[in-house]
Amino acid sequence: MSNYSANDIMNALASAAKTLDARKDEINRLNVFPVPDGDTGTNMSLTLAMVVENLAALPIGSSLTEVRRAVTNGALMGARGNSGVITSQILRGICEGFEGHRAFDIDACTDALQRAVEVAFNAVRKPVEGTILTVLRDTAEAAKIPKRNRPELEEYLQNIVNAAYASVQRTPDLLPVLKENGVVDAGGYGLAIFFDAFVAALTGRAEVLSDELSSMRASAPKVEIEQINDWEGSTYTYCNEFLVHSDDLDTNEALDFLQTMGDCELCVGSAPVFKVHVHSNTPNEVLAYFLDKGAISEVHIHNMKLQSQARTESIEKELEAEKKPIGFVAVAAGEGNAAILESLGVDVVVSGGQTMNPSTKELLDAVNKVNADAVIILPNNKNIILASQSCADVSEKPCAVVPTTSVPEAFSAMFVFDESASLEDNVEEMTEAASEVKTGEVTHAIKDAKDAHGNPIKDGDTIGIAEGAIEVVADNVADATLGVLAALEAEDADTLTILAGEDLNQDDFDALIERIEETYDDLEIDPHRGEQPLYPVVLSLE
Repeated sequence: MSNYSANDIMNALASAAKTLDARKDEINRLNVFPVPDGDTGTNMSLTLAMVVENLAALPIGSSLTEVRRAVTNGALMGARGNSGVITSQILRGICEGFEGHRAFDIDACTDALQRAVEVAFNAVRKPVEGTILTVLRDTAEAAKIPKRNRPELEEYLQNIVNAAYASVQRTPDLLPVLKENGVVDAGGYGLAIFFDAFVAALTGRAEVLSDELSSMRASAPKVEIEQINDWEGSTYTYCNEFLVHSDDLDTNEALDFLQTMGDCELCVGSAPVFKVHVHSNTPNEVLAYFLDKGAISEVHIHNMKLQSQARTESIEKELEAEKKPIGFVAVAAGEGNAAILESLGVDVVVSGGQTMNPSTKELLDAVNKVNADAVIILPNNKNIILASQSCADVSEKPCAVVPTTSVPEAFSAMFVFDESASLEDNVEEMTEAASEVKTGEVTHAIKDAKDAHGNPIKDGDTIGIAEGAIEVVADNVADATLGVLAALEAEDADTLTILAGEDLNQDDFDALIERIEETYDDLEIDPHRGEQPLYPVVLSLE
């Protein structure tokens, strides 16, 4: 049995998230692929950031059940990239494993880690050894100990941390690409850091535990002027609601005062936190009264008349808009790419891709914006597919994913969409169309590495990627592009779609097109300005 409270665990989680954020660049540097992608450490850190945001929103004194719910929801909504989605599933499994336990003890930890293994492995169709999943499984195995001669909880937790780091050190022996590049698995290392920081904060191993959530809870009061559906025929204009922090507020006196200010008055709660609500024409006088009684926070002042007008206009627009059977959400970076996708029928383009993977929540928000009975998501990046699938799983609206790994694949998928066909048939046809596209990219290496043939790559080299493999190392973008076309056997293709990035000026782009035309006489070229960052050229062949 332990004496750790829900608040202790919340603070330890916040501290661990803070540590992971501080070390995300260290984790990112372990990524084997030397391209400017949405890196592992960044994605894990951003996922945990929403967990902390959810925890900070919980009332002081929340139960372990409420903490688990906040962690699970925050991790899922904040999940970014494959590493973020897997991290969210690990946290979900841990929370599910704690159910039924009344204390944070050895039995609870053992069950939590076992459940985390089940949930995380179920989320990945083809688990690979030597990754974060291996580290999780090894850690869970180390957590299994006999009933007799059990260590103290603190020693047990430290043993778990040691097992995680030991597993990380073994990852190069299980995954050859790690050994070739002299690194350990980035996701596994991030998980070990998270476990280590959580245990250190919980047990006070490194230093006295500080309240990592207090700064968020005690931040300066914020005033928001926004609109809500709260004007139910009131003769007053403003809806005022806020928290009052006071040890001696008399709610009866407060209600007497609020009655003189307006209607729909409420003052609920007990020391030290009360919630106040009133419709009034003088919010300044309402705030002044309660500022004299204590501190206030989470101040929201809504103009209900404006809201009513906006709501009416919004309803009229919604009625005017024809609801479609199937709508689309796509992920893309660059104004040009977004414009092309929209011209092909995509309803909402979420900004993101290689440099920033959108979260499950961002994708879900986009799905909810689409005025359609069902929605298809085009992730356009292999690192966004899992988050898209998670979005589809939690969406109340029928939702499916066509697992595109590039914007050109989305173009081809949209060309075969049949508005008279079912969601399932369209997903099948669009997935097949996308799979027939050969994709290439040109970018600059951000670390030393090796290409697909074992040749050295230096930080800053121009590299050409064909179907996910680094096939070309060149001195310039044009040479790299021609190398990628050769690797993709462009002589056998009919059409080339090529997208210029924001770093490739128009003169150089025109010159590149001329070189391609001279090299491939029979190839139909469809050039566009995609304006994607970090990738001067993205291309596809069909």
